[in-house]
Amino acid sequence: MNPKVDWVFTKDSHWQEAYNKLRQIALDCGLTEELKWGCPCYTLNEQNIVLIHGFKEYCAYLFFKGVLLNDSSGILIQQTKDVQSARQIRFTNVVEIAELEPILKAYIFEAIEVEKAGLRVELKKTAEFNMPDEFQTKLNQIPALKPAFEALTPGRQRGYLLYFSSAKQSKTREDRVEKYIPQILAGKGLDD
Repeated sequence: MNPKVDWVFTKDSHWQEAYNKLRQIALDCGLTEELKWGCPCYTLNEQNIVLIHGFKEYCAYLFFKGVLLNDSSGILIQQTKDVQSARQIRFTNVVEIAELEPILKAYIFEAIEVEKAGLRVELKKTAEFNMPDEFQTKLNQIPALKPAFEALTPGRQRGYLLYFSSAKQSKTREDRVEKYIPQILAGKGLDD
């Protein structure tokens, strides 16, 4: 147990009992406990294996390379359609976690083996993401925008493309593009 993470497990929360059970299971598997992104994260040789996080309706284990797991029990969930690598196992109560404990440990041990084997998830290239017409128009109209966008890290580029594309209406896409042009020109990502 890492004392820097204790506050997550001691604070009054709807998921407190569930979090503690998930913590015990992860630690039983020999992982190192760290705090990353404000969540308990369990690592092997400084490589992320599984994270505990909570939402309004559920708490979850998030397997960083979950897409590479066998999922023999059919319990892994792709959080959103844009998540390429990570997969969740969701829980609504501690009883559910206790009943699944042997399966959860098996998934964690499989994730450890995936990491030890050095397996990597083949992620989509930035060029494979949808380029909204509204953004392409601005790239063509503003000479400095294209090189500024291309100078961003691939992750920042994908973040913008996903955000712009997720709007259903063209007007909303236009507004989003317009709003973030100064940010892109400044070399910043969506959340910088």
